[in-house]
Amino acid sequence: MKLKDKVAIVTGASRGIGRATAIELARHGANVTVGCGVHRDEAAEVVREIERLGRRALLFQGDVADRKRDEEMIAETVREFGRLDILVSNAAFSIRKPFLELEVEDVEKTWAVSLWGVFHCCQLAARQMVKQGAGGNLVVVSSVHSFRPYPAATAYNAAKAAVNQMALTWAGELIQYGIRVNVLEPGWTDTPGERQFNTEEQMEKGGEKVPIGRLARPEEMAKGVLFLASDEDSSYMTGGCLRMDGGFTLVH
Repeated sequence: MKLKDKVAIVTGASRGIGRATAIELARHGANVTVGCGVHRDEAAEVVREIERLGRRALLFQGDVADRKRDEEMIAETVREFGRLDILVSNAAFSIRKPFLELEVEDVEKTWAVSLWGVFHCCQLAARQMVKQGAGGNLVVVSSVHSFRPYPAATAYNAAKAAVNQMALTWAGELIQYGIRVNVLEPGWTDTPGERQFNTEEQMEKGGEKVPIGRLARPEEMAKGVLFLASDEDSSYMTGGCLRMDGGFTLVH
């Protein structure tokens, strides 16, 4: 098992890519803290699925924009499992409006989770890993929005560009401690979050436009995270960006 007895935190793990990632890491041997914001019942089901796989799981509910709660998430994980080896910073939030209609509060809410939440969780996790002295892995789930300025997504585009740049900076600073930092860039993925902004018909027609012929499945993105988090698979990779978009950015 690639992650046998490793300890991971996955934020935004109740749905979509986060859910699939938490289960995939457990399938490969990790004990997992399932971080969630508001979807506690769905997060509890993820915990049960991890336990069915024979691994241990901890449900932690809190807003990643709240640094104090992030500190408590790290502390509870260490109390429960003894250490922290992997952080998957996946939680995100987006308010999509045309620029001329965007309110300052919309930008602040988006950045609180999708930018500051990434900063808080990664910094606190890295400090714990340095304290442990055994290295570790930070995986930041970004987006193709980081370099393609999709309309009506000013705040989200900016947040994803920022987290990419932060992750690259951290990779250079943390390698001396044996901590690898890498980014996953999903393309258009069929998740509950995307269905807030698109109808079933739009999702289906959108998938037809992707060169690979369909939208991504969360489970496919989870395998990308596993690759980045596994020292068996990506031990020589830090400061890297794994784009998994089915060719989406080739035509959009």
